Amino acid sequence: MAETDFRITRRAVLEGGAATCLFLASGLPVRAQDAGAATETERVTTPISRIPMTLTINATEHALELDPRTTLLDALRNHLGLTGSKKGCDHGQCGACTVLVNGRRINSCLSLAAQHEGDEITTIEGLADGDQLHPVQAAFVAHDGFQCGYCTPGQICSAVGMLEEIRAGWPSHASTDVAARPDALSDAEIRERMSGNICRCAAYPNIVAAIRDAAKEV
Repeated sequence: MAETDFRITRRAVLEGGAATCLFLASGLPVRAQDAGAATETERVTTPISRIPMTLTINATEHALELDPRTTLLDALRNHLGLTGSKKGCDHGQCGACTVLVNGRRINSCLSLAAQHEGDEITTIEGLADGDQLHPVQAAFVAHDGFQCGYCTPGQICSAVGMLEEIRAGWPSHASTDVAARPDALSDAEIRERMSGNICRCAAYPNIVAAIRDAAKEV
């Protein structure tokens, strides 16, 4: 009995591929796409229920109904029109979205809006007192602490929170004695404490100078 030759040639592979493409292009139903397809579509199109919440932002209460997965950053920008806080990396690595919650700085892209009912949230829009700039804002202007300006709102909010941490006696990795209250805010301390905020334009010397001057007034 002669042996059958089962060798697959390049020509056979190409012919088989062409036949498969023609079959798919013909629009004929594919058996694998019948029963489960409708159920999958229904799951995708089922609307997510929204939950009511009240957020206090810059001393004003805002009643919202949001998808529970909405981040604080997206609530600010997309639902309240407070676009000062920027979406940079959306992974908590650049600091452009920094806001103050109960006086402490956080990355708003990593925090759910629903977590912050009852909190006092301050964004870059809420730092000034009318036409009177916050001392950190004024110092950034005086020292040209920005170039493209995209990271600036996060830099300023972070600096305001950082100066409060200094006032409370929080040490940093640059502190010589972590048990002692820092007497002077050195450039090394500023750089270490602001290391979570990235400036892609590299305006760091001006930012450090601005914070050093602002520290004398706040």
